[in-house]
Amino acid sequence: MATPRDVEKALPFDNREARTAGKAHGVSYTSLSATSRPPSRRDEEEIEKIPTHTSQASRINTRSIVGLAKSITARSNASIVDPGPPPDGGRKAWTQAFMSHLVVFNTWGMIATFGVFQQYYTLELGLEPSAVSWIGGLQMFGHFSLGMLTGRLFDAGYFYWSVVPGMLISALGMFMTSLCTKYWQFFLAQGLMNGLGNGMQFAPTLSLVSTYFHRNRSVALAIMATGSATGGLVYPTVARQLLPRIGFPWTVRVMAFMMLAVGACYCSLLRPRLPPRKSGPVLELSAFKELPYSLFLFAVFLIALGQYFAFYYISSYAVDILGLPYGTSINVLLVLNGIGVIGRLVPSYFADKYTGPYNILIPFCFVSAFVLYFWPLVKSEGGLYGWAIAYGFFVAGFQGIFPAAMTTLTKDMSKLGTRNGQGLAVIGLGTFIGPPIAGALIQNYGGEYLSAQMFAGTSVLLGSCILVIGRCSITGWTWKVRA
Repeated sequence: MATPRDVEKALPFDNREARTAGKAHGVSYTSLSATSRPPSRRDEEEIEKIPTHTSQASRINTRSIVGLAKSITARSNASIVDPGPPPDGGRKAWTQAFMSHLVVFNTWGMIATFGVFQQYYTLELGLEPSAVSWIGGLQMFGHFSLGMLTGRLFDAGYFYWSVVPGMLISALGMFMTSLCTKYWQFFLAQGLMNGLGNGMQFAPTLSLVSTYFHRNRSVALAIMATGSATGGLVYPTVARQLLPRIGFPWTVRVMAFMMLAVGACYCSLLRPRLPPRKSGPVLELSAFKELPYSLFLFAVFLIALGQYFAFYYISSYAVDILGLPYGTSINVLLVLNGIGVIGRLVPSYFADKYTGPYNILIPFCFVSAFVLYFWPLVKSEGGLYGWAIAYGFFVAGFQGIFPAAMTTLTKDMSKLGTRNGQGLAVIGLGTFIGPPIAGALIQNYGGEYLSAQMFAGTSVLLGSCILVIGRCSITGWTWKVRA
């Protein structure tokens, strides 16, 4: 009967997975080479040399082990082919950037539309503003925080297993929203289900685009981020035009059908570039021991805590405080979202060309904090439009640059999905609790917005200060260093 040593001699190749497969058959492999090739005549001859007293069944089993091990070796070697440095351009790379734009169009673009839903739910359904904010907060929380899991899925090679179901779940959440009549139903359908689907798409796509670019990464990620601006223009326009004509249920269904059509496009064209990293933890907690990484996430958490309040409440502010009509309030939201196209692309270009993403992120965050402090001074329709343009531009700069800045804190690209994902989870917590806190402050102060505006401005200002400390932990107090 064939011994393990006989079989070992018959296998002149080396592979960890082959050894594992052999152990399952009771064979120990100790001397193997890394060459991947189909079974050769030499292998057959080696097997033929096994003592003649070996039974026919044992010889057949030995052949099976040889074939199994070589098949595993071939698949394993194919998965570790080095794809080389990022192409940093070309048709395929820029296609990934523009398809990622459509991902954010579908996900964050729908979240940026929540101001329409916030106003509809409070005016038409009589729900409390802070309660409604939890729906949008849960959407954003899922959008960011699910990256804690889906980022690792991307690293492991399961990009499509995350993005395609995520797109379908997001659309299904909106279809279910069209059937809702009670608060808990909206919370589960629009908040939980749509947020879950968004999160399954965003973090893997962010990591995928980052692997195609190095020198032009900020611009590529800004193209991706502008999807929130274009989506924030298209979906509110659909709502404004269709709500008075076909009602809420069918308006939301039209949005859901649009999400399916756009999703089918990007799911068919997005292509992962790096081979999978099968082993590794779901979370890389050791990253939080890195001071620049931890300071950056804490800073962006505070900024997210305050920044997104305006996107939820600017339409309500226009109606409740300034007495503007509903149509005008939607137009202000469109301006706030639309200016984001310029606000994301322009600073990203300068970040790639001159400063680096971290250096340009800091002033944009400080200015957005000061603009929030000036919000209570707005007393007219023209003033609100002007404020929306200024705030939308600088917040868009933050939204377009922070993913690129976070990506620079990871040097090992095989861990990019995991580290980005857990970073987005921290940021998502800020987006989850920030708007509801602001809504509760508005309620507690009898519908006045001043306390919520000061809360938002102070959160962003504190986060901006911590960003400065985080930047100095990387480069020191030398300001002319690219970072």
